[in-house]
Amino acid sequence: MRPKNPRTSLEDRITGALVGAAVGDALGGPVEGYSPDQILERHSGRVHGIVGPWNGEAWRTARPLAPYHKGDGHVTDDTLMTHALIRVYDRVRDHLDAYAIADHLVPDLMTTPRWIPELEQEALPLHRIFLAEKWLVARLHYGHVDPREAGVGNIVNCGAAMYMAPVGLVNAANPTAAHTEAIDIAGAHQSSYGREAAGVFAAAVAAATTPGATPDSVVTTALSLAKDGTRTAIEKVCEEASRHTDFESALIPLREAVAPYDTVGPDYRAPSLGARRPSRLHSIEELPVALGMLLVSRGDYRHAVLGAVNYGRDCDSIATMTGALAGALGSPVPEDWSKQVAEASRLDLWQPAATLTAVTREIFERDVHRRRAHESAFIDLGDPRCSD
Repeated sequence: MRPKNPRTSLEDRITGALVGAAVGDALGGPVEGYSPDQILERHSGRVHGIVGPWNGEAWRTARPLAPYHKGDGHVTDDTLMTHALIRVYDRVRDHLDAYAIADHLVPDLMTTPRWIPELEQEALPLHRIFLAEKWLVARLHYGHVDPREAGVGNIVNCGAAMYMAPVGLVNAANPTAAHTEAIDIAGAHQSSYGREAAGVFAAAVAAATTPGATPDSVVTTALSLAKDGTRTAIEKVCEEASRHTDFESALIPLREAVAPYDTVGPDYRAPSLGARRPSRLHSIEELPVALGMLLVSRGDYRHAVLGAVNYGRDCDSIATMTGALAGALGSPVPEDWSKQVAEASRLDLWQPAATLTAVTREIFERDVHRRRAHESAFIDLGDPRCSD
């Protein structure tokens, strides 16, 4: 399904992407780590909306998720990191690089208590984020590593990719610039295919904001920029996705298509010994599957996100990415979902979008000024081809 309104405004697309990402995150959280069959048995069918914790009222003590209250509309660290990156853009009000992560994102994680929905209390974001994100603090704040190289040595996963939607939105309709900026930013956090996925996801979001964009055009753009195993995994998964029009029939085939490139292995909670190590042959699982679900759903937000959620495994991050892409294309996020997630998480899901829209317009004006200054300087070099 194509977006209903190809003339959707920049603000609408940014709002759709960010609210869509947060809602996808919240829907995927309670079934993260499980298989489609386990989800089917636990919920007596597929998940079709917001559900409660996997272990019910025992969420505070039940392993392996305790003490996190996943479910009931609570967003996870994917959304917390996305909003943190938006706050960095709000401070810098220009394009970011790896040094901006060291100078602004790390202090934000370490010094300012915020409401953490899964903990149901205020805490430093540092106390909620996963070990792969705590790496930012260890390497940049305590280790004083060059930000452009700090991601080297971290486990290779989707940790950087999961919060890169703002980079794609700041570079709306300019996927190449989004890829370049995200690759620089992600150098502080990830290496290898984890860093590449961050760049490709940002590029896909930028492509989705382009007027007239479709799921096919988003995937084509992603393939044009992706490298090595990331590109191959996207290609294979999307080839399989094109054969399906419903997520139910696609769940197992998409996993089979991405499995040769995924290092984690069949048991998501017991990764193989070769898991998450740098490689030019492999890919994170989340991005190819997110793009695949975007194709299966023809860009329809509800269908795409429910496909990502019921896929299981790292489905909160898959649904975060799928939701951002479908929202950026202009497919509406169900209002009942977004309202419930905002209320349950005690977060204003729309204010970050308004903030990033204003910053994006400022950055675009700066880009125009810089481009015109460059054009003027280049003409002054005396190239006869520029004198007309």
